[in-house]
Amino acid sequence: MVCAGWYYVPADLAPGEPRPAIVMAHGYSGVKEMCLDRFAERFAAAGFVVLLFDYRFTGSSGGFPRGRIIYYEQQRDYRNAITWVSLQPEADPDRIGVWGTSFSGGHVLQLAAFDRRIRAVVAQAPATNIWETYFKQLKPKVLAKRAEWLAAARREEYVGGVAQYLPVVAPEGQPCAMPQAGAYEWFTQTAQRCAPAWLNQVTLDSLEINAEYTPMAHVRLIAPAPMLMLVAEDDLVTPVAQQRKAFKRAGAPKLLVELPGGHFDGYQEPGFESWVTPAVEWFQKYLRPYSGGLRGN
Repeated sequence: MVCAGWYYVPADLAPGEPRPAIVMAHGYSGVKEMCLDRFAERFAAAGFVVLLFDYRFTGSSGGFPRGRIIYYEQQRDYRNAITWVSLQPEADPDRIGVWGTSFSGGHVLQLAAFDRRIRAVVAQAPATNIWETYFKQLKPKVLAKRAEWLAAARREEYVGGVAQYLPVVAPEGQPCAMPQAGAYEWFTQTAQRCAPAWLNQVTLDSLEINAEYTPMAHVRLIAPAPMLMLVAEDDLVTPVAQQRKAFKRAGAPKLLVELPGGHFDGYQEPGFESWVTPAVEWFQKYLRPYSGGLRGN
């Protein structure tokens, strides 16, 4: 499986000088064109090599069916991206950090718990416990109906060989994977502005499998890698209460920064600076981009 990405190298990189690297990818169904270039550019300007990539089945990367969004496959793509960047002459393989947002915020938490190549992690508005966040409060009849619907979709796909889909977002009242307020507007408007290749679809088997995803269960294993968690006080997609619970389980060094606004406010103005600045400072502190000491602080 070939994943596509953008590779950033600091403008002041001297020949033969390896720099720390940051590997990053978008959240649920998102592609790299959806505002993440701004984060990558800021990291590169601060002295880091950066790899920003699209997962398999999404964006510019390969694979079918399109819109298959499964947490362990995307984590494998992160691992492969870390391996790729560690082999580049500009990157120091002993100073690699990961950055993730929303669904990928959960990815980087879980990866940092097990992949010791990761020396620093920043999780922006991370998903921490899919079942507890989205399904635990549902009535048994609703859960039973959902299980029947997914089972029927599995049978239909097995017999027909054609993937079954649901929209990622939709106008209020219509079925979709992300019905939270603000999601439809952000995805559709951002796609129209800068990511026309984004697909508003997710396979139904993704919905079934991702219900088991619980990065919170492993955050205690992240230490001694330093963890920064950035959360939105009014987040309706990945509620702050779940993120606080996950943060408490993590060991030091760690930092929780709570910022005003909602889930999507960190991607654009006026919230962008408030979200990107702590991430830059965290990576500068723990990955040390300049051998002669930090510059630009």
